[in-house]
Amino acid sequence: MNEQTTSIYEGLFLFPQSASANMQQAVDHVNNLLERAEATVLAFSKWDERRLAYDIQGNKRGVFFLVYFETDRDRLSSLERDCNLSEQLLRSMITRADHVPTELIEGSEGRAQLEDEIRMRAEPEHSEHGRSVIERAGTADAAAPEATATAEAPEPEAAPAAEEAPAAEAEAPEAPEAPRTDAEDA
Repeated sequence: MNEQTTSIYEGLFLFPQSASANMQQAVDHVNNLLERAEATVLAFSKWDERRLAYDIQGNKRGVFFLVYFETDRDRLSSLERDCNLSEQLLRSMITRADHVPTELIEGSEGRAQLEDEIRMRAEPEHSEHGRSVIERAGTADAAAPEATATAEAPEPEAAPAAEEAPAAEAEAPEAPEAPRTDAEDA
């Protein structure tokens, strides 16, 4: 690549939430798109998994991947076209990132964490164990509020104190009346 025609870009790629079940396929798809554009990936990370502001093709949630890459400016239009034609991607946004400091780009590298997450999601014994731990925690949490609610329940003596409060408000002095005018007297 010629140094004068290359730039650093930031790409944000949105996949449906179903991609979280097979994240490796989504990562491979983004890498394939970037390879076709002859891009050099500088940093790749899963940015977030969140609720979308509005439904996109019937999806309420999505998985975002953030990628910093370097490519020839002439190849950018073909990359954007490939992203728009992709049936796996919901949306993509590519902006120039020449102004982004290299420390920030290097700090956003998350391939190792992404590989760990993919590996953990792929292991069935961890996901089953995780569900049973969560289910047990859910039943423990459900029982705990009942126990604290009975321990914190007010005794019958406390109930009359609550009834006295409105009476105290009734005894409060009223605001003084406005002075009468001659027109009201007549």
